[in-house]
Amino acid sequence: MISYEQDFYSWTQEQAELLKLGRFSELDVANLIEEVETMGRSEKRELESRLTILLLHLLKWKYQEARQSRSWELSIIEQRLKFEETLEENPGLKPKLDEILKKAYRYAVIEASKETKISRSIFPEICPWSLNQIIDNDFYPD
Repeated sequence: MISYEQDFYSWTQEQAELLKLGRFSELDVANLIEEVETMGRSEKRELESRLTILLLHLLKWKYQEARQSRSWELSIIEQRLKFEETLEENPGLKPKLDEILKKAYRYAVIEASKETKISRSIFPEICPWSLNQIIDNDFYPD
């Protein structure tokens, strides 16, 4: 048996082959469980990351009106698409959207403050937009 710690890639290939062959008693169950759970967390982090970047650009759009540009608009469009694609691929994350939005907004405020040099206290404490507004292709904050 190939060691999980010494050669992860070869371990994954061996585990896949054992699954295909139905040799379940030979599987490294403990490490397989850990990897499957990690994959789920990774998808959640991806969705959160997309939403954080989208919120960052929406905050910059609202609080730096003079700097609004086609580049920012394209970034907003891109992040909306990537967020929607990630959610479509992982519909099991829909019940967690409120939690993800709260977390993503906190990170977006921190990043917006760093990038704009605007004090964090200027930004609303709670996200001022609904998720429907955030992902609406026609929505740009005034």
